[in-house]
Amino acid sequence: MKYTDDPVGAAIQDFMAGNHKARIVVESNLTEDDEIVVAYLFRTPEEMPELELLALEQCRGRVLDVGAGAGCHSLALQALGVDVTALDISLGAVQAMRQQGIRQVLQHNIFDLSGQRFDTLLLLMNGIGIAGTLEGLDHFLEHAKTLLNPGGQILLESSDILYMFQEEDGSVLLDLNAGYYGEVVYNMRYKEHQTGEFKWIFIDPAILEDYATSHGYTLEQLYEGEYGNYLARLILPQH
Repeated sequence: MKYTDDPVGAAIQDFMAGNHKARIVVESNLTEDDEIVVAYLFRTPEEMPELELLALEQCRGRVLDVGAGAGCHSLALQALGVDVTALDISLGAVQAMRQQGIRQVLQHNIFDLSGQRFDTLLLLMNGIGIAGTLEGLDHFLEHAKTLLNPGGQILLESSDILYMFQEEDGSVLLDLNAGYYGEVVYNMRYKEHQTGEFKWIFIDPAILEDYATSHGYTLEQLYEGEYGNYLARLILPQH
Protein backbone atom coordinates (compact mmCIF):
# COMPACT_ATOMS: atom_id res chain seq x y z
CA MET A 1 0.00 0.00 0.00
CA LYS A 2 1.41 3.36 -1.01
CA TYR A 3 0.23 6.47 0.82
CA THR A 4 -0.09 9.72 -1.09
CA ASP A 5 -0.39 11.44 2.28
CA ASP A 6 -0.64 10.64 5.98
CA PRO A 7 -4.10 11.49 7.39
CA VAL A 8 -3.73 9.05 10.28
CA GLY A 9 -0.41 10.55 11.34
CA ALA A 10 -1.75 14.08 11.00
CA ALA A 11 -4.80 13.25 13.13
CA ILE A 12 -2.68 11.52 15.77
CA GLN A 13 -0.38 14.54 15.94
CA ASP A 14 -3.39 16.86 16.31
CA PHE A 15 -4.65 14.70 19.18
CA MET A 16 -1.24 14.88 20.85
CA ALA A 17 -1.41 18.68 20.50
CA GLY A 18 -4.74 18.79 22.37
CA ASN A 19 -7.46 18.25 19.73
CA HIS A 20 -9.13 15.36 21.53
CA LYS A 21 -12.17 15.46 19.24
CA ALA A 22 -10.19 14.65 16.08
CA ARG A 23 -11.86 12.15 13.75
CA ILE A 24 -10.62 10.42 10.58
CA VAL A 25 -13.17 9.92 7.79
CA VAL A 26 -13.10 6.42 6.25
CA GLU A 27 -14.61 5.96 2.79
CA SER A 28 -15.11 2.47 1.34
CA ASN A 29 -16.72 0.74 -1.62
CA LEU A 30 -18.96 -1.28 0.73
CA THR A 31 -20.62 1.15 3.12
CA GLU A 32 -21.38 4.79 3.71
CA ASP A 33 -18.59 6.92 5.14
CA ASP A 34 -17.47 5.93 8.62
CA GLU A 35 -15.25 7.64 11.19
CA ILE A 36 -12.36 6.67 13.41
CA VAL A 37 -12.41 8.60 16.69
CA VAL A 38 -8.70 9.30 17.18
CA ALA A 39 -9.01 9.09 20.97
CA TYR A 40 -9.76 5.37 20.53
CA LEU A 41 -6.26 4.87 19.10
CA PHE A 42 -4.90 5.99 22.51
CA ARG A 43 -6.98 3.56 24.61
CA THR A 44 -5.59 2.09 27.81
CA PRO A 45 -5.70 -1.65 28.64
CA GLU A 46 -8.78 -0.94 30.78
CA GLU A 47 -10.52 0.34 27.61
CA MET A 48 -9.45 -2.52 25.34
CA PRO A 49 -11.85 -5.26 24.22
CA GLU A 50 -11.42 -8.82 25.47
CA LEU A 51 -9.92 -10.00 22.17
CA GLU A 52 -7.07 -7.47 22.39
CA LEU A 53 -6.30 -8.26 26.02
CA LEU A 54 -6.12 -11.96 25.15
CA ALA A 55 -3.75 -11.19 22.26
CA LEU A 56 -1.46 -9.19 24.56
CA GLU A 57 -1.42 -12.08 27.05
CA GLN A 58 -0.41 -14.48 24.26
CA CYS A 59 2.59 -12.42 23.13
CA ARG A 60 5.93 -14.07 23.84
CA GLY A 61 9.62 -13.40 23.28
CA ARG A 62 10.58 -10.52 21.04
CA VAL A 63 7.40 -8.89 19.68
CA LEU A 64 6.83 -6.80 16.55
CA ASP A 65 3.64 -4.71 16.79
CA VAL A 66 2.76 -4.31 13.10
CA GLY A 67 0.78 -1.20 12.14
CA ALA A 68 1.11 0.04 15.69
CA GLY A 69 -0.68 3.35 15.05
CA ALA A 70 -0.63 5.54 18.15
CA GLY A 71 1.06 2.69 20.05
CA CYS A 72 -1.53 1.65 22.63
CA HIS A 73 -0.68 -2.07 22.38
CA SER A 74 3.08 -1.45 22.40
CA LEU A 75 2.74 0.77 25.46
CA ALA A 76 0.75 -1.92 27.27
CA LEU A 77 3.31 -4.60 26.40
CA GLN A 78 6.25 -2.36 27.34
CA ALA A 79 4.62 -1.73 30.74
CA LEU A 80 4.52 -5.51 31.24
CA GLY A 81 8.26 -5.75 30.56
CA VAL A 82 7.85 -7.30 27.10
CA ASP A 83 10.59 -6.69 24.50
CA VAL A 84 8.34 -4.97 21.93
CA THR A 85 9.16 -3.04 18.77
CA ALA A 86 6.41 -0.82 17.32
CA LEU A 87 6.29 -0.58 13.54
CA ASP A 88 4.23 1.81 11.44
CA ILE A 89 4.54 3.36 7.98
CA SER A 90 3.19 6.71 9.23
CA LEU A 91 5.74 9.33 10.30
CA GLY A 92 3.14 11.12 12.43
CA ALA A 93 2.29 7.89 14.25
CA VAL A 94 5.96 7.02 14.78
CA GLN A 95 6.68 10.47 16.22
CA ALA A 96 3.69 10.16 18.57
CA MET A 97 4.86 6.78 19.82
CA ARG A 98 8.31 8.15 20.56
CA GLN A 99 6.73 11.15 22.33
CA GLN A 100 4.83 8.73 24.58
CA GLY A 101 8.01 6.91 25.57
CA ILE A 102 7.89 3.74 23.46
CA ARG A 103 11.53 2.77 23.36
CA GLN A 104 11.76 0.74 20.13
CA VAL A 105 9.95 2.29 17.18
CA LEU A 106 10.47 1.74 13.45
CA GLN A 107 9.02 3.76 10.57
CA HIS A 108 8.86 1.04 7.96
CA ASN A 109 6.67 -0.90 5.55
CA ILE A 110 6.48 -4.48 6.87
CA PHE A 111 7.04 -5.84 3.36
CA ASP A 112 10.41 -4.04 3.16
CA LEU A 113 11.59 -5.04 6.63
CA SER A 114 14.54 -7.43 6.77
CA GLY A 115 17.50 -8.39 8.91
CA GLN A 116 15.54 -8.76 12.18
CA ARG A 117 13.88 -11.76 13.81
CA PHE A 118 10.97 -11.87 16.23
CA ASP A 119 9.08 -14.50 18.19
CA THR A 120 5.68 -12.83 17.77
CA LEU A 121 4.20 -10.69 15.01
CA LEU A 122 1.15 -8.87 16.42
CA LEU A 123 -1.52 -7.57 14.01
CA LEU A 124 -4.55 -6.17 15.84
CA MET A 125 -7.44 -3.99 14.59
CA ASN A 126 -7.61 -6.23 11.51
CA GLY A 127 -3.92 -5.59 11.02
CA ILE A 128 -3.67 -8.49 8.55
CA GLY A 129 -5.65 -6.20 6.26
CA ILE A 130 -2.30 -4.78 5.12
CA ALA A 131 -2.04 -7.82 2.82
CA GLY A 132 -4.69 -6.07 0.71
CA THR A 133 -5.74 -9.09 -1.39
CA LEU A 134 -5.57 -12.88 -1.30
CA GLU A 135 -2.48 -12.66 -3.50
CA GLY A 136 -1.04 -10.21 -0.99
CA LEU A 137 -1.84 -12.66 1.82
CA ASP A 138 0.37 -15.23 0.07
CA HIS A 139 3.13 -12.63 -0.07
CA PHE A 140 2.71 -11.65 3.58
CA LEU A 141 2.74 -15.22 4.94
CA GLU A 142 5.89 -16.03 3.00
CA HIS A 143 7.62 -12.76 3.99
CA ALA A 144 6.67 -13.30 7.65
CA LYS A 145 8.84 -16.43 7.67
CA THR A 146 11.89 -14.20 7.13
CA LEU A 147 10.94 -12.18 10.24
CA LEU A 148 10.07 -15.03 12.61
CA ASN A 149 12.33 -17.26 14.66
CA PRO A 150 11.69 -21.03 14.41
CA GLY A 151 8.52 -21.80 16.38
CA GLY A 152 7.49 -18.13 16.10
CA GLN A 153 3.87 -17.01 15.93
CA ILE A 154 1.62 -14.52 14.19
CA LEU A 155 -1.27 -13.23 16.32
CA LEU A 156 -3.82 -11.60 14.05
CA GLU A 157 -7.30 -10.20 14.22
CA SER A 158 -9.64 -10.27 11.25
CA SER A 159 -13.35 -10.64 10.43
CA ASP A 160 -15.62 -12.58 8.16
CA ILE A 161 -17.68 -9.79 6.57
CA LEU A 162 -20.06 -12.07 4.64
CA TYR A 163 -22.92 -10.73 6.82
CA MET A 164 -22.57 -7.38 5.01
CA PHE A 165 -23.87 -9.05 1.84
CA GLN A 166 -26.93 -10.65 3.42
CA GLU A 167 -30.39 -9.80 2.11
CA GLU A 168 -33.38 -9.35 4.41
CA ASP A 169 -34.50 -12.94 3.75
CA GLY A 170 -31.12 -14.26 4.93
CA SER A 171 -29.77 -15.08 1.48
CA VAL A 172 -26.37 -13.80 0.42
CA LEU A 173 -25.89 -11.72 -2.71
CA LEU A 174 -22.34 -11.83 -4.08
CA ASP A 175 -20.92 -10.75 -7.41
CA LEU A 176 -18.84 -13.80 -8.27
CA ASN A 177 -17.01 -11.83 -10.96
CA ALA A 178 -15.81 -9.24 -8.45
CA GLY A 179 -13.22 -11.45 -6.72
CA TYR A 180 -13.10 -12.32 -3.03
CA TYR A 181 -15.77 -10.47 -1.05
CA GLY A 182 -13.35 -9.64 1.77
CA GLU A 183 -11.20 -7.37 -0.42
CA VAL A 184 -12.36 -3.82 0.36
CA VAL A 185 -11.24 -0.53 -1.20
CA TYR A 186 -10.71 2.33 1.26
CA ASN A 187 -9.75 5.98 1.27
CA MET A 188 -9.02 7.80 4.53
CA ARG A 189 -9.32 11.56 4.98
CA TYR A 190 -8.37 14.04 7.67
CA LYS A 191 -8.52 17.78 6.93
CA GLU A 192 -6.52 18.25 3.70
CA HIS A 193 -4.80 14.87 4.00
CA GLN A 194 -5.95 11.69 2.30
CA THR A 195 -4.43 8.30 1.52
CA GLY A 196 -5.89 7.76 -1.92
CA GLU A 197 -7.59 4.44 -2.60
CA PHE A 198 -5.98 1.29 -1.22
CA LYS A 199 -7.08 -2.32 -0.77
CA TRP A 200 -7.59 -3.85 2.68
CA ILE A 201 -8.58 -7.46 3.23
CA PHE A 202 -10.90 -9.11 5.73
CA ILE A 203 -10.28 -12.87 5.76
CA ASP A 204 -12.81 -15.48 6.82
CA PRO A 205 -11.28 -18.17 9.10
CA ALA A 206 -11.64 -21.04 6.61
CA ILE A 207 -9.72 -19.24 3.87
CA LEU A 208 -7.10 -18.06 6.37
CA GLU A 209 -6.57 -21.67 7.46
CA ASP A 210 -6.19 -22.82 3.84
CA TYR A 211 -3.58 -20.16 3.12
CA ALA A 212 -1.75 -20.62 6.42
CA THR A 213 -1.52 -24.40 5.95
CA SER A 214 -0.26 -24.03 2.39
CA HIS A 215 2.61 -21.88 3.73
CA GLY A 216 3.52 -24.34 6.48
CA TYR A 217 1.84 -22.69 9.47
CA THR A 218 -0.43 -24.34 12.02
CA LEU A 219 -3.55 -22.28 12.78
CA GLU A 220 -5.32 -22.04 16.11
CA GLN A 221 -8.40 -19.87 16.60
CA LEU A 222 -8.16 -18.24 20.02
CA TYR A 223 -11.28 -16.09 20.12
CA GLU A 224 -14.48 -15.51 18.16
CA GLY A 225 -16.48 -12.30 18.58
CA GLU A 226 -20.18 -11.78 18.01
CA TYR A 227 -19.73 -9.76 14.80
CA GLY A 228 -17.62 -12.23 12.84
CA ASN A 229 -14.31 -10.94 14.20
CA TYR A 230 -11.77 -13.39 15.57
CA LEU A 231 -8.25 -13.78 16.92
CA ALA A 232 -6.04 -16.43 15.34
CA ARG A 233 -2.56 -17.74 16.08
CA LEU A 234 -0.39 -18.98 13.20
CA ILE A 235 2.63 -20.99 14.35
CA LEU A 236 5.77 -21.80 12.41
CA PRO A 237 7.35 -25.20 12.98
CA GLN A 238 10.43 -25.35 15.21
CA HIS A 239 12.59 -26.58 12.33
